[in-house]
Amino acid sequence: MGSVINFNVSKFKHNCVPLITLLIISVMISLHTVMCVEFRVGGDKGWAVPSAKNVQVYDDWASDNRFKVNDTLRFKYDKDSVLVVTEADYEKCRSTHPIFFYNNGDTVFTLDRPGLFYFISGVAGHCQRGVKMIVKVLDSQSPPLQHSSVHKNAAVTAAPHLIGLLAFQFVKYI
Repeated sequence: MGSVINFNVSKFKHNCVPLITLLIISVMISLHTVMCVEFRVGGDKGWAVPSAKNVQVYDDWASDNRFKVNDTLRFKYDKDSVLVVTEADYEKCRSTHPIFFYNNGDTVFTLDRPGLFYFISGVAGHCQRGVKMIVKVLDSQSPPLQHSSVHKNAAVTAAPHLIGLLAFQFVKYI
């Protein structure tokens, strides 16, 4: 009445190890590529003149985030512009010699190196009214920041290490 299925466990283990290893490597590679994050500058309000009582809004926002090489900043704005400038031009809100100039209303800027980036508005008077920001990009070798709030990228950053550990444990028992 019933049929007996002959299942060879050692053959199963031998044939599945390469497939499982390939799967784990694929997942780790795909997670590595999503570790770069796009940050929307200013949140829902975008890149706009802040209220008079909150002129530090962009520097406060930048301080609350952790930026890594290859992360991107998305600037959404109307009738304005985004300039990348030197530190001296940032301090003086001088827009005459920008390193980069964007005015398309939806700018994506890639943070392509560790260090400081200085952003200002190119519209007269906007920088003086708070439309400016310093972004510090950490080297990939930098230790984690000690911050009270959990960063939205923390789980993605830890994922490859966790998957590697799980893969090792899985293969160990096969």
